[in-house]
Amino acid sequence: MSFLSLTERDREEMLATIGVSSIDELFRDIPPGVRFDGELELEPALSESEIVAHLEQLAARNVDTGRELSFLGAGIYDHYVPAVVDAVLQRGELLTGYTPYQPEMSQGVLQAIFEYQTAICELTGMDVSNASGYDGTTVAADACYVAKHVTGRQVVKTYAPGFGLEVVEVPHRDGITDPDELAEAARDAACVLFQQPNFFGCLEPAPDLAAAANDAGALPVAHVDPVSLGVLEAPGSYGCAIAIGEGQAAGNYQSYGGPHYGFMAARSDYVRRMPGRIVGETTDVEGRRAYVLTLQTREQHIRREKATSNITTNQTLLALAGLAHLAWLGPQGLREQGETCMALAAYAKERLGLPLVFPEQATFKEFAIRVGRPADEAIRAARTEGVHPGYALRRDYAGMEDALLVCVTEKRAEADVDRLAEALAA
Repeated sequence: MSFLSLTERDREEMLATIGVSSIDELFRDIPPGVRFDGELELEPALSESEIVAHLEQLAARNVDTGRELSFLGAGIYDHYVPAVVDAVLQRGELLTGYTPYQPEMSQGVLQAIFEYQTAICELTGMDVSNASGYDGTTVAADACYVAKHVTGRQVVKTYAPGFGLEVVEVPHRDGITDPDELAEAARDAACVLFQQPNFFGCLEPAPDLAAAANDAGALPVAHVDPVSLGVLEAPGSYGCAIAIGEGQAAGNYQSYGGPHYGFMAARSDYVRRMPGRIVGETTDVEGRRAYVLTLQTREQHIRREKATSNITTNQTLLALAGLAHLAWLGPQGLREQGETCMALAAYAKERLGLPLVFPEQATFKEFAIRVGRPADEAIRAARTEGVHPGYALRRDYAGMEDALLVCVTEKRAEADVDRLAEALAA
């Protein structure tokens, strides 16, 4: 927001415009007993030049990937965002578009959402996609709630007390999930939710996990990295009912952790259970192609017991950034991006020369190594050299005090990996 001054003359003009003579008269309907009559302990207001200088000083304390070489991943990734993405998003009809309730006024936004849904369906191998969600975590919860509605079972939870769901977590075995253990845990479960690649960057035996869930009568839900789908099989191809994910890696900057967008797609069987809203294609009274909000499973629109979402909006603008990015890449470009990530990660494993935490597992763009000292110490030491070497796994897993999760995207070069190796060696 631009700087807006507020002078005494401004106050007087605003009061006169609404027909009162003072601030006291403005608040005359508020009982004196609940008014605050003292002075707030606030510092004096700054001028425009002073506040700009102050904000620049605060901003200079932040470190971004333009100033520090980063191999940090763990859910938020430093992928290249082409200039065309910002050029598309800055179009007025997209940048200022609100919920497209009036289709006759919102055809551009509705068509863009429709094309986004199409891209997500093609990417995941599913039949139907919603118009996006808030992020990858909320769509995970949504998927579990959809499964509860579909199956009537209540043995899976994610952010679940309000949904009446319970979480059963299957432990990893050497970095991946054992299908037999998952099958045992899936008895009477509403759904089985697994990540591909998983948090360690390892590739799960996804077809086996989906089969185990289906055999148990639970809906298999794959949480996938969109960038990986240029080289990995689509969830719809190995029997998943729902595919979800964090879309940030496609078309969005890291943005200090958000906001981003979540995507969700499913088989056509579940189209009436999808949370949020779905844009559909139709024809108007003159036979012309048109776009409308086809389904909305929100409490505001249907009976509460049938609703699978009370989501008021979604991340349309950021989801359309994902669409612009995917359209710019195309299928071959997405494949090349994924292959580049895999090749650089393979080079990094060899160049670093450190023990892998899970040496038997295939990985995509992330992998875990042991640095021979507490990982937090290694991170602090490397950052003095201008390198952020990765994520300390001890935050989430016991016995991994010296384990570091390293992420290598297509934005890194072999020379960058060499610099990481030198920083860790030092």
